[in-house]
Amino acid sequence: MKKIGVLTSGGDSPGMNAAVRAVVRTAIYHELEVIGIRHGYAGLMQGDFLLMDRSSVADIIHRGGTILLSARSQEFRTPEGRQRAYLQMKKVGIDGLIVIGGDGSFRGAQKLVEEFEFPVIGVPGTIDNDIACTDYSIGYDTAMNTIIDAINKVRDTATSHERTFVVETMGRNAGFLTLMSGLAGGAESILIPEKPTAVEDIIAKLKHGFSRGKLHSIILVAEGIGTEFKTNRDVHESPAFSLSKRIQDETGLETRVIILGHLQRGGSPTALDRILASRLGANAVELLIQGEAGKMVGMVHDDVVAVDIEYALSQKKELNEDIYNLANILSL
Repeated sequence: MKKIGVLTSGGDSPGMNAAVRAVVRTAIYHELEVIGIRHGYAGLMQGDFLLMDRSSVADIIHRGGTILLSARSQEFRTPEGRQRAYLQMKKVGIDGLIVIGGDGSFRGAQKLVEEFEFPVIGVPGTIDNDIACTDYSIGYDTAMNTIIDAINKVRDTATSHERTFVVETMGRNAGFLTLMSGLAGGAESILIPEKPTAVEDIIAKLKHGFSRGKLHSIILVAEGIGTEFKTNRDVHESPAFSLSKRIQDETGLETRVIILGHLQRGGSPTALDRILASRLGANAVELLIQGEAGKMVGMVHDDVVAVDIEYALSQKKELNEDIYNLANILSL
């Protein structure tokens, strides 16, 4: 192993830069050359490469986003696209690749291992925290803190105007980000894909709260919840707007909607995300040096672990039922 490549792929997450920094500096410590690949798999196919040194990653540990930029590529999903990417790496002498991203990025990495026996190590970077075999993924903690900060600010105006606010969060089809943010932020109701909730139950909870003197309510809604709250046939209607209409129509309570959207992906990473990214990025380099391929590094009980990417992708990350129940108890 003389030269490795590193790329960030899919949705960006705070802490990706810290991971890139760890990869570059650990590799250089072990006297390896590092090639940065811009624009993810799209850049890999196009040969959008740059030689990186220590100064390339100076003063980036605190920056959100990714200095290598990111993109999604339909062409890379094809055998021809992956062949093109493989040849680009062979052309410049890349001996191993580190991919920082989510499950879609890992599927691409696994294809390179299967089709070309090329050494690839995955580093989980997604605010959704929906990748199995790791307690946390890079960016998750920062996104949670962004949501909690938003809830704190919303609560001030909700109290002042005695309103109900429905706040929609990211997370795709998983509720990890919404659940933990709702627990930490003291949301009155938390709606996630894993736990269908009847609108009647939410309304009953709201009425009970206002009957005992509550001045406001915060309802946290994951973007991936089902269509049970739809008020029309528009399948593209936001879950938060759908629920807000139902609440206002059936209770008369003044209700407002906030969709946090991509705000959750930005910002300077927290200390936890910087430490996580540093440990995982460095360990990914160590695995390549040891001759490993098709592995994902993760964090379990504060220990860095390595599992087969194929195995991680085959597992479904389970929601913690105790935390969900606790959030409901504390919101009563």
